[in-house]
Amino acid sequence: AQLARVTWFPAGRSVMAYYELYRRSTLGMTLTDALDEMVTNGELTPSIAMKVLAQFDKNMNEALGSVKTKTTFKGNLDTYRFCDNVWTFLLDDVTFTVTGPGGYKDNAHVDKLKIVACDGKTGDNVGPSSKK
Repeated sequence: AQLARVTWFPAGRSVMAYYELYRRSTLGMTLTDALDEMVTNGELTPSIAMKVLAQFDKNMNEALGSVKTKTTFKGNLDTYRFCDNVWTFLLDDVTFTVTGPGGYKDNAHVDKLKIVACDGKTGDNVGPSSKK
């Protein structure tokens, strides 16, 4: 069975910290692996690698905020959860419809879908709560 993963981040955030959700994407994992190799080989310091990852988080969040493509999906909700200002939805048998500039339209289907949606109104508290 296929498992698709969607991460949603609301546009228009004005806080200085950014969610690190995109580090688990293919691009984020590849960047992390490359940085880790460079740190291991002594080509980068760990602090520089962390700054690169922080810049990646910022750029991904800002870039995805300006996407002009609209995606709708329909499926069967299996599970949902809200914890630490993060919604998680698990859906089965999901069909996507994508429309974009110039009349672009496409459809896709996945067997399973996981959506992680972070609350964009939490101010400076980004990600899981820092309760001790």
